[in-house]
Amino acid sequence: MLRPLEDDVTFRIYTRTGDRGETGLFGGGRVRKDDPRVEAYGEIDELNACLGAAAAAVDDPQVQAWIRRIQDELFVLGAELATPDPDQVRRQIVPVDATQIAAMEAIIDQVDAEVPPLRSFILPGGHPGAAQLHLARTVCRRAERRLITFARAAPVREEAIVYLNRLSDLLFMLARLVNHRAGVEEPKWTPPLRQEGA
Repeated sequence: MLRPLEDDVTFRIYTRTGDRGETGLFGGGRVRKDDPRVEAYGEIDELNACLGAAAAAVDDPQVQAWIRRIQDELFVLGAELATPDPDQVRRQIVPVDATQIAAMEAIIDQVDAEVPPLRSFILPGGHPGAAQLHLARTVCRRAERRLITFARAAPVREEAIVYLNRLSDLLFMLARLVNHRAGVEEPKWTPPLRQEGA
């Protein structure tokens, strides 16, 4: 995790340093705001915001606690991606690794044992919190794609990619759990009927 801030540390909301399309990286250096690195950690930030909306829409304390833990981990992952110097990363944060991935898999297994078996494709929706979790899942998939694109240009730890891949599975299961515990039926996909002569 990131080192805690001192009590007297404050941040300025605007600095004007990014007014020409560049941004500063954690640990030093500047890049364009459309740099693949910025795209990658920007998607992580968007995913974190989606999870904040999901947590606000969910009434289940256990699911809220899981979401909050994921948000903390995503903040760390974003900091790692914003830091081009691996030594700087190791000095400042403890990156997500197999421990967090295993914890997600344990939650997936726990949820899978509680919700009804999946017998058809389902559509995003149902309870508002479930719908927000489905939205977060799609953003997570996009973040994973951006991270894979960035990995062509710079080294990316395999655990970071696996983390996002597993997280999208977890978010799908949490959406199912929210609907199940709220007693809301999951919207099922109904394929359109083929028209005669079409």
